[in-house]
Amino acid sequence: MQKRLGRQTVALERPSVILSHAAVGGKQEGEGPLAAYFDHLSDDSFFGEKTWEKGESAMQKMALSKALEKATLSPEDLDYILAGDLLNQCIGTSFGLRDFGIPFYGLYGACSTMGESLALGSLLIAGGFAERAGAMTSSHFCTAERQYRMPVPYGNQRTPTAQWTATASGCVILGAEGKGPRVTTVTCGKIVDKGVTDANNMGAAMAPAAYDSLAAHFAATGTGPKDYDLVLTGDLGVLGHQIVIDLFAQDGVEMGENYLDCGMLLYDIEKQDMHAGASGCGCSASVLCGYLLREMAEGRWKKLLFAPTGALLSPTSSFQGESVPGICHAVTIEA
Repeated sequence: MQKRLGRQTVALERPSVILSHAAVGGKQEGEGPLAAYFDHLSDDSFFGEKTWEKGESAMQKMALSKALEKATLSPEDLDYILAGDLLNQCIGTSFGLRDFGIPFYGLYGACSTMGESLALGSLLIAGGFAERAGAMTSSHFCTAERQYRMPVPYGNQRTPTAQWTATASGCVILGAEGKGPRVTTVTCGKIVDKGVTDANNMGAAMAPAAYDSLAAHFAATGTGPKDYDLVLTGDLGVLGHQIVIDLFAQDGVEMGENYLDCGMLLYDIEKQDMHAGASGCGCSASVLCGYLLREMAEGRWKKLLFAPTGALLSPTSSFQGESVPGICHAVTIEA
């Protein structure tokens, strides 16, 4: 029930339908320009729990519960849930979803996880292996800082290229039938590594992967940026967004004003002092599950190319002097 277009892209003859979606965020997200699009916002970074990590799990519980509620479904109605986060062994997800009893595939695509989960869930449905599936992810500023950089109480300075990890979670419920936007094509990204070693410059590290996947998608589908109402990468921020524009310009391709980045939308970068913008799995997930899909339902856009990006590093790889590989998974969403 699918048609391969080149090596990386599949056109789904049985598109999956986005039955519902939900977004949960924290204090900074509630002070940003997209606050009204969240289903739940909390001023408490612990989300009522004793640790930030448990708070991230609580976010995933809320996002999944709300998405199921909006679709009038129960956990038993899902054939699979595909999800992950940024923490070691994806503990935010495994502990957050352990009580739902849904067959679970744990994913790690760093900040590209929302695209990865959407792509794999859609492929399961297109292949007839599932009728309904959940796709979701999360990130938390405090848990990510503690794991990847410095504990938050340390108060270390942030470089101009640094981005603010979103405290947010997004969940989409996919179905084989129903009303809602459809996932019509999937482009699986390749690992791209241009030798960037600065762990505080994720935009530069991930931008080549975004360029690679978008270029592969355009070539395979015979489309270009102007064929979409919106082309949206995930979490490249100001610097990475410009690098993608420059890379396509070298090919003679103008990305145009309809090319945006989730890392530039979630916060008021100047007012909230976010340096290069937002990052984290929850950034692109919450922008999609709040702002994009709601505006799509209201008729603002008909066809989106959603391409979240991830930096495939760990504290161990950074300590060993390794570079930061990037990945980008893209899906086309049509009203």
